[in-house]
Amino acid sequence: MADRDTLPLPLEVRARLAELELELSEGDITQKGYEKKRAKLIGAYLPHPPGVEPSVQAERRPPVTPSSSRYHRRRSSGTRDERYRSDVHTEAVQAALAKHKERKMAVPMPSKRRSLVVQTSMDAYTPPGEEHMTIQDTSSGSDGEGSLHGEGTPTSSHGSISMEHWISRAIHGSTTSSTTSSSSTQSGGSGAAGRLADVLAQTHVGPLAYLSLKRKKVPGPVENGNSLRRSCEFGSELVWPPLEPEENHSAPPDVTSYASEHSAQVERPQVSTTPRPTTKYGNAELMETGDGVPVSSRVSAKIQQLVNTLKRPKRPPLREFFVDDFEELLEVQQPDPNQPRPEGAQMLAIRGEQMGVVTNWPPSLEAALQRWGTISPKAPCLTTMDTNGKALYVLTYGKLWTRSMKVAYNILHKLGTKQEPMLRPGDRVALVFPNNDPAAFMVAFYGCLLAEVVPVPIEVPLTRKDAGSQQIGFLLGSCGVTVALTSDACHKGLPKSPTGEIPQFKGWPKLLWFVTESKHLSKPPRDWYPHIKDANNDTAYIEYKTCKDGSVLGVTVMRIAMLTHCQGLTQSCCYAEAETIVNVLDFKKDVGLWHGILTSVMNMMHVISIPYSLMKVNPLSWIQKVCQYKAKVACVKSRDMHWALVAHRDQRDIDLSSLRMLLVADGSNPWSISSCDAFLNVFQSKGLRAEVICPCASSPEALTVAIRRPTDDCNLPPGRGVLSMHGLSYGVIRVDTEEKLSVLTVQDVGTVMPGALMCVVKPDGVPQLCKTDEIGEVCVCSIATGTSYYGLSGMTKNTFEVFPMSSSGAPISEYPFTRTGLLGFVGPGGLAFIAGKMDGLMVVAGRRHNADDIVATALAVEPMKFVYRGRIAVFSITVLHDERIVVVAEQRPDSTEEDSFQWMSRVLQAIDGIHQVGVYCLALVPSNTLPKTPLGGIHLSETKQQFLEGSLHPCNVLMCPHTCVSNLPKPRQKQPEIGPASVMVGNLVSGKRIAQASGRDLGQMEDNDQARKFLFLSEVLQWRAQTTPDHVLYTLLNSRGAIASSLTCLQLHKRAEKIAALLAERGHLQDGDHVALVYPPGIDLIAAFYGCLYCGCVPITVRPPHPQNIATTLPTVKMIVEVSRSACVMTSQAICKLLRSKEATAAVDVRTWPPVLDTDDLPKKKPPHLQKPSNPDTLAYLDFSVSTTGMLAGVKMSHTATSAFCRSIKLQCELYPSREVAICLDPYCGLGFVLWCLCSVYSGHQSILIPPSELEVNPALWLMAVSQYRVRDTFCSYSVMELCTKGLGLQTEQLKTRGLDLSRVRTCVVVAEERPRIALTQSFSKLFKDLGLHPRAVSTSFGCRVNLAICLQPHRLGTFAEQGTSGPDPTTVFVDMRALRHDRVRLVERGSPHSLPLMESGKILPGVRIIIANPETKGPLGDSHLGEIWVHSSHNASGYFTVYGDESLQSDHFSSRLSFGDTQTVWARTGYLGFLRRTELTDASGERHDALYVVGALDEAMELRGMRYHPIDIETSVIRTHKSIMECAVFTWTNLLVVVVELDGSEQEALDLVPLVTNSVLEEHYLIVGVVVVVDVGVIPINSRGEKQRMHLRDGFLADQLDPIYVAYNM
Repeated sequence: MADRDTLPLPLEVRARLAELELELSEGDITQKGYEKKRAKLIGAYLPHPPGVEPSVQAERRPPVTPSSSRYHRRRSSGTRDERYRSDVHTEAVQAALAKHKERKMAVPMPSKRRSLVVQTSMDAYTPPGEEHMTIQDTSSGSDGEGSLHGEGTPTSSHGSISMEHWISRAIHGSTTSSTTSSSSTQSGGSGAAGRLADVLAQTHVGPLAYLSLKRKKVPGPVENGNSLRRSCEFGSELVWPPLEPEENHSAPPDVTSYASEHSAQVERPQVSTTPRPTTKYGNAELMETGDGVPVSSRVSAKIQQLVNTLKRPKRPPLREFFVDDFEELLEVQQPDPNQPRPEGAQMLAIRGEQMGVVTNWPPSLEAALQRWGTISPKAPCLTTMDTNGKALYVLTYGKLWTRSMKVAYNILHKLGTKQEPMLRPGDRVALVFPNNDPAAFMVAFYGCLLAEVVPVPIEVPLTRKDAGSQQIGFLLGSCGVTVALTSDACHKGLPKSPTGEIPQFKGWPKLLWFVTESKHLSKPPRDWYPHIKDANNDTAYIEYKTCKDGSVLGVTVMRIAMLTHCQGLTQSCCYAEAETIVNVLDFKKDVGLWHGILTSVMNMMHVISIPYSLMKVNPLSWIQKVCQYKAKVACVKSRDMHWALVAHRDQRDIDLSSLRMLLVADGSNPWSISSCDAFLNVFQSKGLRAEVICPCASSPEALTVAIRRPTDDCNLPPGRGVLSMHGLSYGVIRVDTEEKLSVLTVQDVGTVMPGALMCVVKPDGVPQLCKTDEIGEVCVCSIATGTSYYGLSGMTKNTFEVFPMSSSGAPISEYPFTRTGLLGFVGPGGLAFIAGKMDGLMVVAGRRHNADDIVATALAVEPMKFVYRGRIAVFSITVLHDERIVVVAEQRPDSTEEDSFQWMSRVLQAIDGIHQVGVYCLALVPSNTLPKTPLGGIHLSETKQQFLEGSLHPCNVLMCPHTCVSNLPKPRQKQPEIGPASVMVGNLVSGKRIAQASGRDLGQMEDNDQARKFLFLSEVLQWRAQTTPDHVLYTLLNSRGAIASSLTCLQLHKRAEKIAALLAERGHLQDGDHVALVYPPGIDLIAAFYGCLYCGCVPITVRPPHPQNIATTLPTVKMIVEVSRSACVMTSQAICKLLRSKEATAAVDVRTWPPVLDTDDLPKKKPPHLQKPSNPDTLAYLDFSVSTTGMLAGVKMSHTATSAFCRSIKLQCELYPSREVAICLDPYCGLGFVLWCLCSVYSGHQSILIPPSELEVNPALWLMAVSQYRVRDTFCSYSVMELCTKGLGLQTEQLKTRGLDLSRVRTCVVVAEERPRIALTQSFSKLFKDLGLHPRAVSTSFGCRVNLAICLQPHRLGTFAEQGTSGPDPTTVFVDMRALRHDRVRLVERGSPHSLPLMESGKILPGVRIIIANPETKGPLGDSHLGEIWVHSSHNASGYFTVYGDESLQSDHFSSRLSFGDTQTVWARTGYLGFLRRTELTDASGERHDALYVVGALDEAMELRGMRYHPIDIETSVIRTHKSIMECAVFTWTNLLVVVVELDGSEQEALDLVPLVTNSVLEEHYLIVGVVVVVDVGVIPINSRGEKQRMHLRDGFLADQLDPIYVAYNM
């Protein structure tokens, strides 16, 4: 339909249209009313298609189009002129989809790595025999429309093309030129291909262009030219004009297409008059693309698209309510004031007709068998079929009688000994028979009845790990089953161990397998007869039932109930002697057992049993058997009718006139009505009468609940109810019209069984009677029901012993009722209607939805095209205190990625439109991979289990947490802070202590520190070289643990002099020039450092470039050299070569390097004089480091600060010349550099240097060195600790034998600038405890840019002997993570929900003062309040070294003052959040110990929903969700949370992680993940300290450099 702007409309009409649009946008009129009025207004101005009257034209409703084209199609393809399926539902769905366009989500398509696509589409497709014909047989999977070979046949495929085309036009407002579409309607198949070809021609994109993730080496169309245009298109707010289909006048307007080439007029969007060349598809509106193929899927563009989608108003607005500062209250769903409420009177219990007393009814089933077996032994009882449909075997009543007796005799007398028989009457016995052998089953079943043992029929276990087989084993165990009866063929087919034993199946009890074939049994003696009693209250059999959660229960049925049930069925179905009945159902349980095994024998009927294997080969087999045997009755499921329709091809010889009853076992299912209607439509001409179709309702607990009686009166129409889905979701019946979209059409299942009483009670809580217009659980009071769940008395009471009450509270009957598990109501005339099952019930936000209804809606969205019809599972999972709907479907192997994605986005819209409920997750798995039940249906609980544990391996996932989750806590509004700490503490902590602490006072500490006399480190070295020339200061180890080199005081002094001479001569450097030292970790670095000090230069240590990775590491080196204004670079010969190599030239501009000096050949002479700096406050060295946020920051360290720093460490760690310290750290910045280069010279202790890079070759190097040199103190980094934990985890025994002993270590300090990694330190301590490591030896330090070490070393609690090892580590606290987000600290008990363990960061160094301040107001905070850590100390850095001299930042970070309180002291701001807490411990001076807890960096923290989140907390939650997640990093981009996970496993697992990650972050942090990125191991960048570089990662992600395996955009 052309838009109004392109039509010649008069001005007043335009004005009226604008008004209408305003009314619609403000909600004054409904969409429907709007369309009606709009059509009226512009109807006169529209060009009409030929042959349609204007009046007709304007009124036609959307659903008419598909149906009429469907008629047309039927005729053209040469089949009948009836509608193939009266699928009211399909049309409703199509119309809903068409309507959905105003609110349509523009879903960014997930990116997938190429290998993944190829693998899932073809390789994963194994074409086994049963592939196409997978059938549904579970309660809530789609019962029944399995899919079939015949689906590709002309009837369905020609149809689906034009149908699909109609939908695609209706949904997406296709504006392809009308010729294409009309031709596609007529020419069936070729149209689609033609359309695709057109589109591809228009866009010039290869078919796989939408995958952005080709490996970078292949420049695909993705990178040519489109990406530039893409990024600028998203700059402005987007406008989406309504674009409308040109020919399809009935479809409502589409407002989703992307208007890049039109002028962006917000008021009245225009549409150009020329037809647009591309079709806009579900996920591609925002991309200028062809047919849903995004031409460029640049990540930033997709994220922008996601943001735009999420900006649109969400359906449920978050309600405003007060939130206490700590408690993040989850929103409680308020009941909708307008929700429908039941208004009818209270219902009355409905009584079935009297049970007729028939004189010749047998007193028990065994008596019936005896009667027929002796009176008419030749009468046929059961005919079995082979897979060709030939009669394989006829079991007569005589044979059944004699063989059952033989079985009875043998199981009673031939098992065990005479004195101790294995089975006594009343014992339970398993019956394990395959589905194609009903005769053997029947013989065994009646044999058990005759022997008075209780048969428990179960499925044949095919492998040791069948879906649900373990639970069956549990049932057998709880029933005390020790014997399993089986057939010869089945026994041979069971899995065997090499010795020929049948292995014990997982979870099964030990069983004796007993074969029931006559030839294996001994004949009973002549005088032996089974004891045939009248039916009594003994248990007759146990039927198994699988619950919603996968557990299996056994329903016990008494003999009297079994007999009464058979009598009731005989009366309801008017069974007569010797009638023939065709049974397609499973004969082991349910309707198949009741009609085909039990009632048939009572009435001497002849059963023709059709096995599942025959139906797979020939779906028409049951219809052929009805004709062949002139059967009166057939027992089928709607699936069998559906298959017969699909396979039916004008077969000449079909005659169904003999049928008087077609029993539909699952007639209560929401989709069975469409199968019944369609079946009747097609087969009415073959003699099928409408009144023959008899749906029934049944359940394992209540047996048959209701059944439609076969009548001869064809004038009695069956009952139909068209119910509003909206009403149903509130449990209320509101009759609607079929024109409405969201309705459920249900058919009656007849009246209640003879002699039974039926009522409907509220599904939860007290069993109170419902009102007449209310849906509830159907309950039945009758002799003919089950009596208990075997062995479960509590559950039995709740199900089989229910006393329904009237509104006054009085029970309506003295007899107990049985809950059927069916949801329904009683309609007019006492007809029962079933609207769903309790098992399939999902309560989302207080509204009830039925899994089956949702399956039906999903199936109605082009079911035949992308997914298998019967292979859809719908279940709910609980996330964040509400149920969330998950839909899992099997994808066809030939459907392309975009197709599936289209289908998924349409399913979401359809379910949203019809059920008004959001789908939380929609997943497609490769065909044939969902767990199956024995009859081929989907095993629902197993599917759910796999989904939750991440082993489903989907090939497509679409998550919609943004649209579904509406109960998040309200975003926090920051409160303005008030007053001093005492006011703010409130009730959090008693007392008004301001949070401040300090280390020991340096001034009062008397020590014999000779080095204090010297102001400069260079002087200390000269003094040591004179007084202790041969004392070894440094020992460097190589990867084998041998000494590579060592330095004494004198050697170091001499080396430094030579380097100073080199700098003076060759470098011509002035006093105060900056020199970059680019050395590997070692002794050269130390000598070069002191060489610089000797000649008055300022050294800067720089990590050398990595030889294997020059391209990324060299630019950082260059940057530091430039930013630090280095006048020259000193390095070793090897690195010198590296800097001049080809790779280096490619990475940076080599010509701009300052002069490079190589120190491998030094001049022999020493410099004329050593520089002595004039002022101790001048620069000693510059410390450059890349922060975790990716910022390069250099700080200035003066001589005073350096000396004070060394002294502070010396005092804290008690270092003096006789000590040895092992250091395994990177020596380039922070505390690592100070310990490596400076401390030994100041304190005189020996440092054993272990370069961390050597640990990659030999992970045990560091610990072996510590053990070998008997070191008391050692320092390492987290990456070293992780290397040891991972690399040596399994080798502790080996190391012990090699003599590794860590018992002398008293402190092992992890040097870090982050929150202590408590899990890592604990696992390290645990792992090496066996090697003597004391549990309290491991501690952490904390430093930052403004002060390189604030805390270091744990508090020593006396010697090891005194402190004992009792009690936990006192320095760990547990805080509430939710309070932390509000910048509060709330201490909780260990293990309480939302608790986060924090370890203190070590003892505050001497001379350091700390205070906790509010980062915004700069006011001091109280004890245990979270704030920024501020530090005052003589070894603070004196400022940032920057090229541009950013003064404001400088003064803010290095010289801040409190806004009130002590406003004189000058503090440096660390940029880290933390809190102080006074503990019960006392330190050496008797003062109570103040513990500092670091929570995280301010610039790393993410502000989301007004709260502050620390990435590490979210990452920890994510890593725990799945064993294959190796590492995780999170960051935000445009307020979306992006989670990157490293997958250590097969790429198939990538998509399993998406729902798990989303769930865990929602549950634990109340955040919705916007994007989940799955990458290979090692992609997340880490700096030298082992900290994640999240900002680098973010930049790489946005620039498409990560080569991810999968990127999911959550809606």
